[in-house]
Amino acid sequence: MGTRVDYQLGGAYEPADDVTGVVRDRTDSPAPGLWSSCYVNAFQTQPGESAFPEDVLLHDAAGDRVEDPDWPGEFLLDIGTPEQRQRVLDVVGPWFDGCAADGFDAVEPDNLDSWTRSEGLLDADDAVAMAQLLVDRAHDAGLTIAQKNTAELLDADLGFDLAVTEQCQEFDECDAFTDVYGADVIEVEYTDDAFAAACAARGGEIAVQRRDLDVSTPDSPDHVSRFCD
Repeated sequence: MGTRVDYQLGGAYEPADDVTGVVRDRTDSPAPGLWSSCYVNAFQTQPGESAFPEDVLLHDAAGDRVEDPDWPGEFLLDIGTPEQRQRVLDVVGPWFDGCAADGFDAVEPDNLDSWTRSEGLLDADDAVAMAQLLVDRAHDAGLTIAQKNTAELLDADLGFDLAVTEQCQEFDECDAFTDVYGADVIEVEYTDDAFAAACAARGGEIAVQRRDLDVSTPDSPDHVSRFCD
């Protein structure tokens, strides 16, 4: 994996010569010759996505879909029962298999913390149970699997192999992740101050990158991508 992992969720592009790994959406291809991780939105839908049947989406008492308040168009998946978790896995599992077939080394299932946005309809135990299914499926496919954010579950011993943490410098969570995962942590910061502090504290020990919030491609005027010196 190395310490220069380029977080390319907004679209794949040619990595710089000193990049040691990439994280790309499952619809993109891995980077030839580099460690590559496959991003999958495993606890919520992507905007406009129709892969999940309506009754696999989480609905409130009024029958309305529960939407992520910070990401319009992303609807929470119903992981509240073993049956519903299996139905989610029936969709997400083949995505993991596809990542492996495409040549990715790892998978990053996003929104492990969806229960915190579920209006009380889901809880941490639901997330833990779903995560354990995802870990087993990833390992069966020959992939390592990353815990995405969600420091609240670091003590749950879910079987993840590495971690991807956004803004852990800002939230004072980085040590908690490295205590569990050692050097196998990818840290993404979105402000100059947090990035500078992260490099001073952990540069050279784990992968730290400064990105723009939209994780855009280099042809965007908003594109930001820097690594620690």
